[in-house]
Amino acid sequence: MTDTATATSGRDARNKRMIRVDQAGEFGATRIYEGQLAVMGNRGPHSAEIEAMAAQEATHRKEFDALMARRGVRPTALQPVWSAAGYGLGAVTALMGPEAAMACTAAVETEIDRHYSDQLDELEANGSDPELAEMIERFREDEREHLDTAMTSGAEKAAGYPLLSGAIRLGCRFAIKLSQRV
Repeated sequence: MTDTATATSGRDARNKRMIRVDQAGEFGATRIYEGQLAVMGNRGPHSAEIEAMAAQEATHRKEFDALMARRGVRPTALQPVWSAAGYGLGAVTALMGPEAAMACTAAVETEIDRHYSDQLDELEANGSDPELAEMIERFREDEREHLDTAMTSGAEKAAGYPLLSGAIRLGCRFAIKLSQRV
């Protein structure tokens, strides 16, 4: 195999990992919002904001699902775990109160912004996948809006905000690393 073919093969494998982990993240986000809405209903504080963010996350997931199908990328084997964990995280933070639900969103979106920005840096450095770069850039802007919404909706007012946010962010980083490989 030539050096160029080896580099291309490695780049393709990295891009497939990006797609796998990003789809898993969007799936997890939809489950978080489902858990929050199951507890809060559609009449709770910030329910309208949560429903709007959930709809965007569902659109992101559908686009990643379609990209995975076109490119033959397998989903993470951990999808059942992320389903339960996401729903549980959403339900628990909603039970803690509307500010805790927003703190959850703020923490998740902070990590996703960092994660998507790192991916964009890598994709732009090698120019390997304009379609994926465009998707990630577009979705990152939505995620940044979700972060802004969460912060203006009282995320920092949640009881134990620094601890809650830190724990959720650590969990996100762990889930990202694991989903890239499994």
